[in-house]
Amino acid sequence: MSDDLTKKRPQDASKINIHEPYEVNWWCAELGCTKAQLVAAVKAVGVFVKDVKQYLGK
Repeated sequence: MSDDLTKKRPQDASKINIHEPYEVNWWCAELGCTKAQLVAAVKAVGVFVKDVKQYLGK
């Protein structure tokens, strides 16, 4: 099943999918970070929002 690209928010708000541009844009705005910071955080700690927030100091 593919993502519904008309949605602006992630379908699973507990995980970050860095392979979907609309999710990357949404999470960058939500977390106040750049795409590079978001990608680095996901690579360092995984896809779970709670872990990424902690890594970014949010």
